[in-house]
Amino acid sequence: MGRNPELKGRAARLARLFPPGGARGQAARAPFVLLVVVLLGGGLIGLLLLNSALSEGSFQLDDLKQETKELTDEEQALQRDIDAYSAPRALQRRARELGMVPGGDPAFLAPDGSVKGSPSPAPTAVTPLVVAPEALTAPPGTDTLSTDTSGTGTSPGVAPSTTGPVGPAPGTAAGSTAATDPTPTPGR
Repeated sequence: MGRNPELKGRAARLARLFPPGGARGQAARAPFVLLVVVLLGGGLIGLLLLNSALSEGSFQLDDLKQETKELTDEEQALQRDIDAYSAPRALQRRARELGMVPGGDPAFLAPDGSVKGSPSPAPTAVTPLVVAPEALTAPPGTDTLSTDTSGTGTSPGVAPSTTGPVGPAPGTAAGSTAATDPTPTPGR
């Protein structure tokens, strides 16, 4: 009947379809082994690329965290500067440097037109010396009268005379004087 007497029925028919010998079994294993090696190599290369991408993302995350920390420190330093400049003593010092004076007690107008409170002019202060920025960079001994913007007609190195008003009093219009406007507007 066939080559193998122990095979009967369906198994015998299948055995006739395949040629005899072990060479066919060896040849069928080579592509399978090659396929397994390619799949394993591809998997390892894929894992390596994935690991590299995750490491790169980790480095970028560390850089962004460091940048965030630096920006937070800078924000806090700027907030401290703002708090220092907006402190009441700092505002008062800066206002005095600009020639401002305290307004005193305010006076109010009632609906019938009467004045409530006692209005009084603000005390006059010494007119501050205003120096042009060009005068600050000029070498000593040069004539800076042409760059004087204070309206006092003096050199920036010389203090104005305090015996009389040199310019308009603070809080008054340029054409008026302190004597003609006894009630300056408080807070302006």
